[in-house]
Amino acid sequence: MTLKRENILIVDDNYDMLEVLQRNLKALNYHIYKASSVGEALDILKLSAIDLLITDIQMPEVNGLELLKFANEHYPFLPKLVITGFPSVNSAVDAIQSGATDYLVKPFTSKELKSLVQKSLKNKKASPIQFSKKNKENSESSFVYAGIIGKSTPIQKVIESIERVKNNRATILIQGESGTGKELIARAIHYKGSFAGNPFIAVNCGAIPENLLESELFGYEKGSFTGANQTKEGFFQAANSGTIFLDEIGAASASVQVRLLRVLQEKEVTKVGSTKPQKIQIRVIAATNEDVYQQVKQGMFREDLYYRLNVVDIHVPTLQQRKEDIPLLAQHFLTKYAKEYAKDKLKLSDGIYKVFQRYAWPGNIRELENCIQKLIIMNDNQADLPQLPAHFKYKIEASGEEKFVALEEMEKQYIQKVLSSVNNNKTKAAEILKINRKTLRNKLET
Repeated sequence: MTLKRENILIVDDNYDMLEVLQRNLKALNYHIYKASSVGEALDILKLSAIDLLITDIQMPEVNGLELLKFANEHYPFLPKLVITGFPSVNSAVDAIQSGATDYLVKPFTSKELKSLVQKSLKNKKASPIQFSKKNKENSESSFVYAGIIGKSTPIQKVIESIERVKNNRATILIQGESGTGKELIARAIHYKGSFAGNPFIAVNCGAIPENLLESELFGYEKGSFTGANQTKEGFFQAANSGTIFLDEIGAASASVQVRLLRVLQEKEVTKVGSTKPQKIQIRVIAATNEDVYQQVKQGMFREDLYYRLNVVDIHVPTLQQRKEDIPLLAQHFLTKYAKEYAKDKLKLSDGIYKVFQRYAWPGNIRELENCIQKLIIMNDNQADLPQLPAHFKYKIEASGEEKFVALEEMEKQYIQKVLSSVNNNKTKAAEILKINRKTLRNKLET
């Protein structure tokens, strides 16, 4: 059997473990480099083309986390597998934050090692340069990644973040304005990764009444509250082995936050009305258009939960920050709705595209989509500037500062205007203003 082309670097200060790893990986026909310290590993990384880094965490002098951090910045597209004999939630989080793509606990079987190595190598990421070249060679469709459309630098950074986290269960916090596509990004993380065949459950925390959110998320036992006529699984149980997406997480009540913190810490869920926890394996992706950090400072959101959710932070750019993508997005929505409304020949004028580039888009991508849908509905062949809403178009502000007056003075000016229109007939003026003559007189005298 011929040797596989992949070079694997294994780093461990335990020589017995190095030998075990080498023997198992050589049996799979990989080429192996060994290092008993981080210093030796750095020399190998600098001189050799490594396809996978496997490292222990607990090592003398410089530990494996430092090696991961170094490799994460100097070799960002190199998959990294962590092996440790001291498993804990914190160490797993630290490893993932440092760049690890997967995590294996000693003792492990040769089958487990083989599976993780094959998965790590299979999911090795392409570099941004290669991705960019591919874009240039292909058509517009090459700018579409799991439904995310764009070639601008801000959106490419988001895609790179998705590539980094898609194959691990790190908790992710997606932050961005309303209409920027946070749920689309969450779905991309799930469906582009190795858990794509498992459930994806989306929950809008802001759309569920506060008194129902807890039971909907975690389930409930029969008789636990009025109306609980049967035992019911919650969204977390439904998403077990997959991904749960918690949109508008800032709307979660204090009690829900406490329960959610326990889920992240202990990897278990307890139904409302039950005392028996249920172990689950799940990836949590939360999203918000609020500044959660400010909510923490104001005491509106738990600080410990914020840091648990914010293991990986993805900021979604506004449409104004990625104007380079507007023509691509506009063409996408034009194709989509032209087909839906059987208007395949409809086009947008160059003038409309120019206005689109200038407009601020406070509603982001959702506003752009709604605008194009309306243009298609209202036109047959070509949509032009007259069909755009007035607030899209160029405005001239009146010169000079507008003078503001007190409400009482404004009221008096209006009464005088009404009186002038009826030749100072106070009875008619009072009828128009729907007040009596005495009230009219009092207002004029004040």
